[in-house]
Amino acid sequence: MNIDSLLQTPSQVISSLDYRRERWRNGLGWTREILRLPAQGDDWALRLSVAEIEQDAAFSAFPGVERELVLLQGNGVRLRFEDGRVAEVLPPHGRVRFAGESALHGELVDGTTHDFNLMWKRGLLQAELLHRPLVGPMFFFCEPGVAWALHLLGGQATFGADSGLPAMQAGDTAWLAAGERQRHALQGGGELLAIRVSAAGG
Repeated sequence: MNIDSLLQTPSQVISSLDYRRERWRNGLGWTREILRLPAQGDDWALRLSVAEIEQDAAFSAFPGVERELVLLQGNGVRLRFEDGRVAEVLPPHGRVRFAGESALHGELVDGTTHDFNLMWKRGLLQAELLHRPLVGPMFFFCEPGVAWALHLLGGQATFGADSGLPAMQAGDTAWLAAGERQRHALQGGGELLAIRVSAAGG
C-alpha cells in the first residue's frame, strides 16, 4: 500500500447526506461510513465513520488498528475493557482512544448514542485528533505526507475561494489532501474535529 499516494487522495467535502449507512454484523447498531482509504476493499489504512449504538454490545476487534471514539449525540457510552479498565464517553463530546485489539463491551448510559469513530492502521499511519471551536478563520497546512480530515460538529464553515471546495454544514466532513505545501483557510462559526493524518514515523 502506497501511503504517499493514499494521503494525496483528492481534497473533497463529503456531505453527511452521502454517508453510507450499514447495519452492524451483530445487528445491534448502525455505521455510517464517511471515508475509507483506500476506497475499495476491507484492507483500509484509514476509516472515518459515525456509529449509532442502539443497545449494549461487544465491540468488534480490529487487530493492528488504533481507534478514537468521540461522542456526537446522546447521553454517553461506558466502555468496559476485558482487563478491567472502564472509560466513560460522556456529553458534550467525551472521547477515548484505545487499541483495536482490545476486547471490550459498550454500555449505553441512557438511550442511543451517535459516536464519531476514527480508525487507522498503526504500522502505516499516525493520526492526531483535536477538538476545537471554530471562531473566525482557522488554517490547516497540508504538505508532503501530511493530510487533514475535518468533521464539523456544529455550525457552518466555508473554505477560501481558491480551494474550490464547497461550504460545510454541521455533520459534513472535509478531506484535505497531502502533497504540495498548501494552506487551507476555514472561516465560520461552530466547532469541529480536526484530524492530522501522516505516515507512521513521519
